[in-house]
Amino acid sequence: MISVDDAVARISAAFRPLEAERVGLAQARGRVLAEDVVAKFDQPPFPVSAMDGYALRAADVAQVPAQVTLIGEAPAGAPYGGKVGAGETVRIFTGGVVPEGADAVVIQEDTDASDNIITIKEAPRLAENVRVAGLDFRAGDSVLKKAWRLGPRDLAVIAAADTAYVSVTKKPRVLLVATGDELSRPGEPRAPGGIVASSIYALAAMIDSWGGDGIDFGILPDKMEAYAPLPEAANNADLVVTMGGASVGDHDLVQKALKPFGFELDFWKIAMRPGKPLIFGRLGNTPLLGLPGNPVSALVCSILFLRPAIATMLGQHYEAPIIRAELATPLKANGTRQDFIRARVTNKDGKPNVEAFKLQDSSMQAVFARANGLIVRAIGAPAAKAGLRPGDVIEQVGTKPIAHVAELLSAVAGLKPNVSVPFKIK
Repeated sequence: MISVDDAVARISAAFRPLEAERVGLAQARGRVLAEDVVAKFDQPPFPVSAMDGYALRAADVAQVPAQVTLIGEAPAGAPYGGKVGAGETVRIFTGGVVPEGADAVVIQEDTDASDNIITIKEAPRLAENVRVAGLDFRAGDSVLKKAWRLGPRDLAVIAAADTAYVSVTKKPRVLLVATGDELSRPGEPRAPGGIVASSIYALAAMIDSWGGDGIDFGILPDKMEAYAPLPEAANNADLVVTMGGASVGDHDLVQKALKPFGFELDFWKIAMRPGKPLIFGRLGNTPLLGLPGNPVSALVCSILFLRPAIATMLGQHYEAPIIRAELATPLKANGTRQDFIRARVTNKDGKPNVEAFKLQDSSMQAVFARANGLIVRAIGAPAAKAGLRPGDVIEQVGTKPIAHVAELLSAVAGLKPNVSVPFKIK
């Protein structure tokens, strides 16, 4: 068995960023930039008014009340063509171009109008209510950087930079293959002893949320010949992910069935719980990740190993950010495998607090859905009491700490409460 860290490194090393393609803004949400987005002009491209009011020279109305003469107007999209001179003003509206000569805008609430004579009741500061040219960004600025995943607000920035098409990394195509005679689709009749195939739906959703494209290849029965179409389909994918069939039982066929088609094993079995029987190798030119059949095992392994692989293909580097939290429940001493304990993280007195669920069976999807974190216990970690805080020593021999209540790997911002993400206690 290899360690989780070794497995992550070996899987990530097997991938390279995919090639780029150009897409229009309407298709760009959720895509990852393959190059910087560079502004083509200043934004705003000219000084504009931030309010409805009157554009004038601040020096002319430094002492109020003061009167100026109205000489024109400047609504948005229809600039005033002349120049504002001494004692003059132009009626201006939000977004209107501040005319030449004017250096401030007085809001209309601070004025009185009588025909073409405007009385100014509040003296403006120089450039008050004026958005100067280039306030947001300048021509040539990189408004968004390569490897950034585009959200709705980013599309507005790109459009404002006068860019209609962007270069994005192609979506990783992940072929999802469920295996096992016992599986059926939700809502379909089940054979005696059968269960519903559930992991494939969560995996497809996870892959989509991470920027990839999950392709449902279907359910393969436990027959060697059933795997025959898979190698050809793998040629059109960037990664094959199988679910089930990764262990050593008579019906665990992934390695056996694919070996005649050139499957090459990199490693098998990881010192972790849940998820020990994980396969990684290559089917022809396409990497293959063989997940355990137990649903929670499959999803935990996807978070740890599949997400970094997808990030690498998108030209990103994924590393979960680290937070620290107080332990709310006692933990038993850990054994010879790194343990990923389903947990709930909350705030207690304004500080993170992590509570392990009592039942940890790898088939328990309802528990996993309620979890928002995974406590990751190191191999051989000693028992830990509830109430331990970050930096507390769990056990000490001489002057050397055995373990601390420790690093918690948090979710990226915006993850829903029922999405599990890694947390860590060493």
